Amino acid sequence: MKLATLRTADGTRAVRLDGDVLVDLGHAGLGELFAEDGWQDRAAAATGITYPVDGADFAPVVPNPSKVICVGHNYTNHIKEMGRDLPVYPTLFPKFAETLIGAHDDIVKPAETEALDWEVELAVVIGKEVRRADEEQAAEAIAGFTVMNDISARDWQFRTIEWTQGKIWEATTPVGPYVVTPDEVGGVRPALEVKTTVDGEVMQRDDTGTLLFDPVFLVQYISTVITLRPGDIIATGTPAGVGNARDPKIFLLPGHTVVTEITGLGACVNKVVQA
Repeated sequence: MKLATLRTADGTRAVRLDGDVLVDLGHAGLGELFAEDGWQDRAAAATGITYPVDGADFAPVVPNPSKVICVGHNYTNHIKEMGRDLPVYPTLFPKFAETLIGAHDDIVKPAETEALDWEVELAVVIGKEVRRADEEQAAEAIAGFTVMNDISARDWQFRTIEWTQGKIWEATTPVGPYVVTPDEVGGVRPALEVKTTVDGEVMQRDDTGTLLFDPVFLVQYISTVITLRPGDIIATGTPAGVGNARDPKIFLLPGHTVVTEITGLGACVNKVVQA
């Protein structure tokens, strides 16, 4: 299934893609849906009102997750381009619900940064509460996958050795448009092409099969530290090709259109505008 959270005149609605329409699933968002036992069967069988896909206004797939955990340094090529050693453990940092925007929303460039960068990422969406998961429990906790563009203000990110302040700018991080269940993408360790283009020029291209720490391991690892709840999001890291690592460096400017896409999941297509 491909699931989404849609903005409507009456508020947000959880929906399922069915051909050229989106079927209402009876919930205000996917986080609310995933909190129900047996959500998979209910979502597959739902026959609610429908909305056209054409012109759909997608909200972040989970508008208000309890947590967003991001992973740095998880593709070998990207680690090398940043001049770092391969990590023994995942590098983790948080984002917050206020950081997220819809898959087709404008990215408003903060006036305070001159180093706005792109990062295409496979994001894991949690569909079941889990703590200290073993491998089987971690796999079962994955509701599906989506696309995230982990927009980063590099000049703020590298002010200190901690990255968070460069990663959490309000309303800058597209996520969506769909959460795609694992059965549609080859399971809970999918090998999918990830790609970023800026104004049509390819900036990043890699395969999620080359992740150092795969989605199941990340659910196990993070759930050891903190309870993962339905609707929580884990961004699994970005491959080589970010603007900050280029010579000369390239950053996003007002007027640019940045597309982050993953085979089988869809694309975030966002225009950059000035604050």
